[in-house]
Amino acid sequence: MDIIGGLLAILEPTTLLLICGGTIVGVLVGALPGLSSSMAVALLLPFTIYLEPIQAIAMLAALYCAGTFGGSITAILINAPGAPPAAATAFDGYPLAKKGEAGRALGMAAVSSVIGGIFSLFVLILAAPLLANLAYKFGPPEYFALTIFGLSMLASIGGHSAVKNLIGGAFGVLLSTFGVDLLTGVERFTFGVPELYEGISFIPVLIGLFAMAELLEQAGQKDKVLERFSMSAMTLPTRADFKKVWKTILRSSGIGTFIGILPAEGSTVAAMVGYNEAKRWSPNRDNFGNGEIEGVAGPEAANNAATGGAMVPTLALGIPGSATAAVILGGLQMHGLRPGPYLFENQPTLLYAIFFAMFIANLVFLAFGLLGAKYFARISLIPRQFLWPTVFCLCVVGAYGAGQTLVDVYIMLIAGLIGYFLKRADFSAAPIIMGLVLGHLVESSLGQSMLLFDQNAWMFTTRPIAMFFFVLAGVSVAYTPVSSWIKMKSQRKTSV
Repeated sequence: MDIIGGLLAILEPTTLLLICGGTIVGVLVGALPGLSSSMAVALLLPFTIYLEPIQAIAMLAALYCAGTFGGSITAILINAPGAPPAAATAFDGYPLAKKGEAGRALGMAAVSSVIGGIFSLFVLILAAPLLANLAYKFGPPEYFALTIFGLSMLASIGGHSAVKNLIGGAFGVLLSTFGVDLLTGVERFTFGVPELYEGISFIPVLIGLFAMAELLEQAGQKDKVLERFSMSAMTLPTRADFKKVWKTILRSSGIGTFIGILPAEGSTVAAMVGYNEAKRWSPNRDNFGNGEIEGVAGPEAANNAATGGAMVPTLALGIPGSATAAVILGGLQMHGLRPGPYLFENQPTLLYAIFFAMFIANLVFLAFGLLGAKYFARISLIPRQFLWPTVFCLCVVGAYGAGQTLVDVYIMLIAGLIGYFLKRADFSAAPIIMGLVLGHLVESSLGQSMLLFDQNAWMFTTRPIAMFFFVLAGVSVAYTPVSSWIKMKSQRKTSV
């Protein structure tokens, strides 16, 4: 009965209209570099006070889902991820667009996003209490082990040189140490700039390493005549493409749902892990970074699955699973709702209404993405002398809008210069981004764990979940050299 009540509440014309409107706004906001779904939800939140609780939360949840997908549009077309979770999509999405296959990449992003989002919703409906209990068992030691597992993937996440990837990852971790250490109160690399006390913001670095670096590279090729593929740019994915990536989509959907359930991890980490696992299991792993369709499907399925997963601890425990989920949590409280076990007991209709709203939002942006893919793809056909000045303006606005400070604009410009020279030296931006994302988590969780263990590192062995992730990290580190050794050995046998 609660399921039927939730469905009937969502099917009201006003509620459906709000969900569709929130979905379209989410896609458009997510596509703008520097603007995120959390920012859009925060701006929209005060206006929902005049709505019924189900209508308000349903619209915010729909915007959350659509905003995560929207970031892939500019990531694919102009190498400027509209939202942090779309950073991994740009690794192969933009090379596909440069090949004249923008529509194929956009269509795959839309379908993968929907499958990942719907997968996570079915998991939530069937197993929300169990998954909430699993997330509740995660403390600082478990988060530290999980981030170590994430950092263990640096060697293979981008580019072709494991050494360069590790150097890039170490540089990203170094950037994450800027600011005041919350455990000791010590200032590090602030240079007397108050805006650096809270550390370097992720968004301006992301925009600089991707969009600005690409802009500088394009500026150096102003005399080069580009061959344009006006027809193939608007071609959608084929049945052969989906047959090729269905295993990747399912794997990444599971990864994204699990990571989304873990509080504070979010879609960005899920997308990075989804991309890495897609590359690890693909027979075409050497083509990743050059326009491999699995490199689009993997992160898009993972980051949208994480949006559904993030709602589990938010609703069941009152612990936000991501920044946007934290804003939605505030919306629940603003409407007099108390997240946690009591919400499952007292407001089951609301919970199912939220699930149905997210389901409808996925269907709406699937139609919006597939029907609009051919038109979005035309952006890749705009002459560079008109396109890239517009991209530069968007970069400046996006970097400034994140923290409302010019320091972030300067950081974006510096990151763009660094990214340009690193790109010329065949360094990948992916390890730098992953190091920056996970650096904050690994430092804070390690400090909290050592306080919890009274400075005795051996106490990690008493935490089974933490040890499980440490073992996975060891396997991840050993996988690349061991697989290379086995491959080399088999090639020698074949030659003999």
